[in-house]
Amino acid sequence: MRCLAVLGWLLAFLAQPAAAASSPELVSLEQQLASLVAGKSGEYGIAALDLRTGKTVSVNGDQPFPMASTVKVAVAAAYLTQVDHGRRTLDQRIGGRSAYSLMEAMLIHSDNYATDLLIRNLGGPKTVQQWVSWHGLTGISVDRTIAQLLRDRRDLHDPRDSSTPLAMIGLLKTIETGNVLKPQSRSFLQTMMARCMTGKNRIRALLPAGTRVENKTGTLSGLTDDIGFITMPDGRRIAVAIFARGGTNRPRTIAEAARAIYDGFAYTFRSPFVTAYSGR
Repeated sequence: MRCLAVLGWLLAFLAQPAAAASSPELVSLEQQLASLVAGKSGEYGIAALDLRTGKTVSVNGDQPFPMASTVKVAVAAAYLTQVDHGRRTLDQRIGGRSAYSLMEAMLIHSDNYATDLLIRNLGGPKTVQQWVSWHGLTGISVDRTIAQLLRDRRDLHDPRDSSTPLAMIGLLKTIETGNVLKPQSRSFLQTMMARCMTGKNRIRALLPAGTRVENKTGTLSGLTDDIGFITMPDGRRIAVAIFARGGTNRPRTIAEAARAIYDGFAYTFRSPFVTAYSGR
């Protein structure tokens, strides 16, 4: 019986792929996050990356989830790249409005019509996907306009217009540190994300007062997403992606996961002598 129990434990251990994606210093935080979502209904994908140290934590980080409106960050980055190369401007008129006002509506208020005007001006979803692929980002698929996505039959396991949490923090890292945008464009994008008015009950909800968050939410029936940057008290920047599919009370779980990430990264790297998050 003891041999069978040991064999069962080994098989269960080997069947957990998420652990390999987390840095050794953050295994305790990974376990805390896994325990948090295990007690909830629905499916969750979580990834977070310290952009200074490169340390990563992940739970189901390689599982694809619908991006919903979080794709708007990639749309903005693709357009701003064109601005940086002199092919477009923020003053350019698109559908009777300036590109600046469309970007503002897209990132702050998650305006779908504004998003589709920008996508159409860029040449369609395939152009955004080309931008993603050109920068070596895998695990992200941009296939439809927002109108097409909303019009099609809803399938929360559709591989189209999906991303894994790890791929999404890869996109955020590329924007922050990959030199794909000029400083002015990067600052513009992050300032717009800092003004995000949707989903205040998600990543932002349980963080300490005054914490700077630059985020973009995504919502469909049965789906709740939030991605973005959290700035720690010591200035470190954490890229975070949390996707939630099915179940109930998804925003609250996202908020709890974001707070656990904040506390875990703050504790683990507050001192060169601290190597593990105790969960206290």
